[in-house]
Amino acid sequence: MTTLKRYRLFIAVLVITFLLTLKDISLGYQTLRVSGQYLLDMLTILPPIFILIGLLDVWVPKKIVEDNVGDQSGIKGILISIFVGSAAAGPLYAAFPVAEAMLRKGGSLANVVIFLGTWAAIKIPMIMMEVKYLGWTFSLTRLALTLPVIILSGFVMQNLLKSKGDTNSTRKVDS
Repeated sequence: MTTLKRYRLFIAVLVITFLLTLKDISLGYQTLRVSGQYLLDMLTILPPIFILIGLLDVWVPKKIVEDNVGDQSGIKGILISIFVGSAAAGPLYAAFPVAEAMLRKGGSLANVVIFLGTWAAIKIPMIMMEVKYLGWTFSLTRLALTLPVIILSGFVMQNLLKSKGDTNSTRKVDS
């Protein structure tokens, strides 16, 4: 029963895909083709990410992460989180294993949320494309509005979870 609960979303997607295929075979085929392509994309991106996470776990001491992006890192932690998130490449789902490793190594929840938000919204290649097609004014305005919201959401998330008494079990793991 636990296995069914764990995979209920996946099973629901399979059932919906099956029903789509019964209704319209070409739509079902297209759904399976797109899903297969997405799975292949994930399988080509995630293994290198997991290798990098393994190297991070082995090569980077917990103290370095705590000092640079931990609870007491201050503005330095925010700037590092923004820099690493904006310099990263790849889809957002590749950032979640990195974020988990940051938490496990002692990174603050606020800085991890800032890192994820920056990865999602402020990548350097994305900014360059924006400037090319939409101009400097648009890009700088979007950055001026997006960056404070990302930083604020990091601290709001940290305070919300702290106020609910949430204890992050991944932080208790010594690496």
